[in-house]
Amino acid sequence: MEDRITDIGPKHYEEFYPPVIKNNKAKWLYHEILKPGVLVHVSETGDEVYTVRAGGARLMSVGLIREICDIADKHCNGYFRFTTRNNIEFMVDKKDKVEPLIKDLESRKFPGGSYKFPVGGTGAGITNIVHTQGWIHCHTPATDASGPVKAAMDVLFDDFKNMRLPAHLRVSLACCLNMCGAVHCSDIAILGYHRKPPMVDSAYVDSMCEIPLAIAACPTAAIKPKKIDVDGQQKNSVEVNPNRCMFCGNCYTMCPALPLSDKEGDGIVIMAGGKVSNRISNPKFSKVVVAFLPNEAPRWPSTTATIKKMVDVYANDARKYERFGEWAERIGWERFFEKTGLEFTHHLIDDFRDPAYYTWRQTTNFKF
Repeated sequence: MEDRITDIGPKHYEEFYPPVIKNNKAKWLYHEILKPGVLVHVSETGDEVYTVRAGGARLMSVGLIREICDIADKHCNGYFRFTTRNNIEFMVDKKDKVEPLIKDLESRKFPGGSYKFPVGGTGAGITNIVHTQGWIHCHTPATDASGPVKAAMDVLFDDFKNMRLPAHLRVSLACCLNMCGAVHCSDIAILGYHRKPPMVDSAYVDSMCEIPLAIAACPTAAIKPKKIDVDGQQKNSVEVNPNRCMFCGNCYTMCPALPLSDKEGDGIVIMAGGKVSNRISNPKFSKVVVAFLPNEAPRWPSTTATIKKMVDVYANDARKYERFGEWAERIGWERFFEKTGLEFTHHLIDDFRDPAYYTWRQTTNFKF
């Protein structure tokens, strides 16, 4: 650190450690969850650090962030951190500081009455939903991100505040198949899905786009050049082969005259059964369990009702420590659809040899 240049790039991360963390690095003996949202880590030196986890949001106003900083200044000597799932963790070094911190956090509410900083999200429950950008910022979403996430967390809020589930359950959302969110390995995943190929606005393709670039951007070679007559003039354009198109939106990224969003064609796919950990069983990919649900802004009732039903059935039927996908595989996917009341359709049959060959039946003639 002696010759470190500090005015280039970020500061060294050790500058942001609370003193109790810095002094006990690599000395922690164990940790416990004292109650939902409250953890204690104990060091071999006898030091303790108590962590209070509060739900946050991926998109925050400057005012909300300043309020978080004020809470940290008041209770934690200015230290706090964000988790990878957008929760806020406040750390204190004495047990008697925990309850005043919790009371302060849960006393702060929005004008509508909802919690600004609900305490929970630990252990065998549901923590915050990690999600992508949605309609607020991204150019290729098939659904919103913040809207469905807020609606889903409203119906799952009790499981954020308690730990009644057999194991922890992770819910994620990605607003299109390009998936800058972790829905491929989540217990329950909400995925925005386009069902129609891009529209070709031939009047503007030649003037707005580098046509070779738009063609090269297509991963399935579904786009080819085409000459077209517009008001008696020959113009360069493109043609989309719908049988090859996988609705990814790469062409629209390169060419704004190939819009993909469609009110009727866009919607939500529900996936389930994925996980990252290798505890009890190997990591698993999520599998499609609901082929399509419409976008129903602002509260997405079909999506939230489906997710709530899946979580409730899992909570009542799974064994202790059993993740969502492990439960589904133990009872059989046929029984999973029966218990959750989800409709099984031909859209849900995998046609990949491996690994889907081993995880799904390959016939519709299921026998229980």
